[in-house]
Amino acid sequence: MSEVRLFFKIADKLKIDSKQVTATVGLLDEGATIPFISRYRKEVTGSLDEVQVMQIRDEIERLRQLESRRESILKSIDSQGKLSDELKDKIMDAETLSQLEDLYLPYKPKRRTKATIAREKGLEPLALMLMEQKNIDLDAEAMSFVNEEKEVGSPKEALQGARDIVAEMVSENAEAREKLRNLYKKAATIKSRVIKGKEEEGEKFKDYFEWEEPLSQCPSHRMLAMRRGEKEDFLIIDIQPASEDAIELLNKHFVTANNDCSKQVAQAVEDSYHRLLQPSIEAEMRVQHKELADVKAIQVFADNLRELLLASPLGQKAILAIDPGFRTGCKVVALNRQGKLMEDSVIYPHEPRKAMDAEHTILAMCAKYDIEAIAIGNGTAGRETEAFVRKIDVLPKEINVIMVNESGASVYSASDVAREEFPNYDLTVRGSVSIGRRLADPLAELVKIDAKSIGVGQYQHDVDQVLLKSKLDEVVSSCVNAVGVELNTASKQLLTYVSGLGPTLAQNIVEYRNEHGAFKTRKELMKVARMGEKVFEQAAGFLRIRDAVNPLDKSAVHPETYHVVEKMAADLGCSIEELMNSKEQRKQIKLVNYVTDSVGLPTLQDIMKELEKPGRDPRKTFEAFSFTEGIDKPEDLRIGMKLPGIVTNVTNFGAFVDVGVHQDGLVHISQLSDTFVDDPNKVVKVAQQVTVTVTELDLKRNRIALSMKSDPDSVGIKGSSAPKKEEIKYDSGDMNSALAALKQKFGK
Repeated sequence: MSEVRLFFKIADKLKIDSKQVTATVGLLDEGATIPFISRYRKEVTGSLDEVQVMQIRDEIERLRQLESRRESILKSIDSQGKLSDELKDKIMDAETLSQLEDLYLPYKPKRRTKATIAREKGLEPLALMLMEQKNIDLDAEAMSFVNEEKEVGSPKEALQGARDIVAEMVSENAEAREKLRNLYKKAATIKSRVIKGKEEEGEKFKDYFEWEEPLSQCPSHRMLAMRRGEKEDFLIIDIQPASEDAIELLNKHFVTANNDCSKQVAQAVEDSYHRLLQPSIEAEMRVQHKELADVKAIQVFADNLRELLLASPLGQKAILAIDPGFRTGCKVVALNRQGKLMEDSVIYPHEPRKAMDAEHTILAMCAKYDIEAIAIGNGTAGRETEAFVRKIDVLPKEINVIMVNESGASVYSASDVAREEFPNYDLTVRGSVSIGRRLADPLAELVKIDAKSIGVGQYQHDVDQVLLKSKLDEVVSSCVNAVGVELNTASKQLLTYVSGLGPTLAQNIVEYRNEHGAFKTRKELMKVARMGEKVFEQAAGFLRIRDAVNPLDKSAVHPETYHVVEKMAADLGCSIEELMNSKEQRKQIKLVNYVTDSVGLPTLQDIMKELEKPGRDPRKTFEAFSFTEGIDKPEDLRIGMKLPGIVTNVTNFGAFVDVGVHQDGLVHISQLSDTFVDDPNKVVKVAQQVTVTVTELDLKRNRIALSMKSDPDSVGIKGSSAPKKEEIKYDSGDMNSALAALKQKFGK
């Protein structure tokens, strides 16, 4: 199939013009990145956004793989001398990989089967006779195939061998397989049961010891939970429709008469289903639904990660960062406005080693380094440390005290990246620095941590790890390029995600910067080792130089269009800097006067936005947040309390919210809004500030149920009518816990 036909297919599926697809694929094939294409090639693509460009990339990759497989199958069948025109047409018309494989199945090299043994005994003519289903003397015909030399000792053995051949023919029939596949999609049930003797050891999967539901309604988190139980040898999973329905469907397709031959065919059909088709189609369904579950779970992770990376930055402030602790004390570091470590210390404001100089140390460091904000990690002793700091009467009111989610800080502190940054400091100091920097600029700090360690996904260890990494890297890259990167202060890790760069060039930029000092212009990038014209084109627009000689270098205006701005300024008789600072001057510009073959209105409109706010940050303005004073542990909570909270994770079944008691509560999907919600991400986002009502407490099992409804109803567990044996369980330490019963209890 020609590439042009593929482009039309993609255009039809995505509801866009085929010219847009052709142009986008061309750019992708040339090595252009998705951020670059969506930001700086709008005229070429017809202003497609990042999501559309990604969809085109994914579709062309899928279709090209399909075409490659199609060519391979045609070549294989042709080499066997069995490629008829009719078969070739069917293969050329196949739209999916499963359709292609079904057509190839009869010609695919296979191991020795019951059918091949029967063919070796010369029983294929008898099998074909059965398939014709004519009124014949079947016993007499079968008798003619009895042959001691070929180990066919009786008519019964001959018919058995013939049925084996028919069974394989049934299992390899593309049309029948597709019908059966559709039946599975519509009517299959997924069942799980515990392996006998594993009840106690596999108690955490108790919800699924006797579980059954329609496959089509099984949500991704439940599918992944059951598969984990199966992988760990606690559960057995079966996926199939009612056997009688499947066999009836196949009989309608293959049994065309009512005689002795057709009865033999019916027997072969039943054997084919149980022995060949059912295991094969079930395996397909397992793979297909696992892939769907993976995609959904990964998308949840990706959405959460995007919100976390794009969380509001406090900005360039002098920060005192505290990693709290009881016995080991609180590690305190002072960071200047550029995030540089100035001093570190340890204080003991809590029992058992409570020391009176803790308050003095904080005040002294605040005064010495002109501290503008205090960041406190939200881990163990976090609320207690926050309370201690807030009670320091002489602490200037201008200094905001802010709790910071420290998920992943310990991973960073033990990483090669942290050791490279702070070779002379231990893990505790590195962790504190990470907490402080995360407050100043979440994106710049979080890119140093493996995204999988940040803790905003569900069942992340059960999904396709290659796909997960690819998707998360894509999200990080998208966020980094959307915000832009300060060339002279960015870490190697942050630079790695800039369009077109990668680890090697990021390292080269840092080394050049260390050797030659700060970059004065974007053009100076061309002096960096291995920086070619193509890479410069991809990266330049996303790199900023705050104190650049050319004011455009601090904006998102691409160097390739600097001449446009220069002409605008010249036409108005002013400098570029004056143009950027004067709204009145910009109002005089008529964009149509600057349209050319290569620069259209979309680019000109983007340029004007940048001139108005050069290098503007797309992230929201930082808003200080504080938990309710005096509510520090689960025991302080009461049913009906309304509390401020921060969303820490969003899943398919609801959202987890930190209300400051070291135990996240769950807002089930049914309690997120007064109106029906089918997707929690439509209502809340990670790092969002919300107000919740406590609806239930179970202190023994560390469960807190919350609601965001205006008039919340109880979602209590005790005395509830939760279905079957499935308990409502979660461990806030592992945000990936199932909570399957809640989903079942309150609907889809």
